[in-house]
Amino acid sequence: MGNKRTSLKQPCRSRNGPTPPVHPEPFDHAAVLVETICRLAGSDTLIGQNAGHLQRAILDGDTPYLFEHLVRSFSLQGISDRAALTYMENHDRPSWRDLQQATSRPPTCPKLRGYWTFCGCGYRKAARTCAEPGAIAKCSVPRSALRNGRLNQVTYSLFFFIRDVTDGNLVDWMDRSLAQANLGSAKKRAYRMRHALIDPLRNIYGVSDKVLNMTLADILLAAPASKPLWRETGYSMIAIDTLVHNFLRRTGITRMLGAEHTYGTACYSVGGCGDIVRRIARQIDAKQFNQNYPQHFPRFVQHAIWRYCAQSELNVCNGNTIDDDFRCRNGNCGLFRHCDRVPLRGQSAED
Repeated sequence: MGNKRTSLKQPCRSRNGPTPPVHPEPFDHAAVLVETICRLAGSDTLIGQNAGHLQRAILDGDTPYLFEHLVRSFSLQGISDRAALTYMENHDRPSWRDLQQATSRPPTCPKLRGYWTFCGCGYRKAARTCAEPGAIAKCSVPRSALRNGRLNQVTYSLFFFIRDVTDGNLVDWMDRSLAQANLGSAKKRAYRMRHALIDPLRNIYGVSDKVLNMTLADILLAAPASKPLWRETGYSMIAIDTLVHNFLRRTGITRMLGAEHTYGTACYSVGGCGDIVRRIARQIDAKQFNQNYPQHFPRFVQHAIWRYCAQSELNVCNGNTIDDDFRCRNGNCGLFRHCDRVPLRGQSAED
């Protein structure tokens, strides 16, 4: 379970009202808070979740299925998952074969020659315009009835990446990328393997780090036992959204560790939310929650924090249940007596 941790201290009170707890060992305190969240919200089904179809697609090298899975996941950006899924249920989504057929003929637009030329497409659904307005009437990009023009660009950019960069075989490309990253010293090995996949895929138009990490984790953890590098890489893939970022702020973890930052790319930088979650995960034995889990499982820890906060899950620590002008008043929260309850907007210490 890692190093010995300090016990949780009770909030101090003064004539001026409650003040945040004092933590002699901030990192130990942070680890105890997060381990409590793992007990309250940790999922014991992260490995093998949706593994049936995904695992079969990985074993078969089924690029069309994996492409369509990625398109669906990448569409969960910009609005709530429920709204995005409802839209997708009511509209046809482009398939791999649809785009193969659409790009099989000589392109009417120079942007459609391939992955590297597609940059700067600029298609906007509402305005019905793009970077090459003279070619838009015969362009295939607008034909897909996606929620907005950005998603049309995401879909084509992903298609061209798989077709041109991976030679149409995403599974083989991932195998080769992870095998190459696995070479060399053990130091930063997990980092090398994560970035062997993330860095190239990050150049696909319109895909955030959060969605990329989340989607890759699902695919990698669905891999069969014959692909241990996939699972090992998936263990360390974490997705930092505003829920996770704000949890670390509200609990005082980022403040007590001297790692305060705004939400965004800084979350994935050195000392950001991602680093904090991975450091804490090294102190939590995930096997206590599922014997099939690895001992150190950052994705599990991040997912537990997300589940504790998400409105669609436990719905405890989020902006709908907390007035962020004041310290949290939810006495039913499992962390209430030990959390710093930092107000995200105001600085009031009043209950």
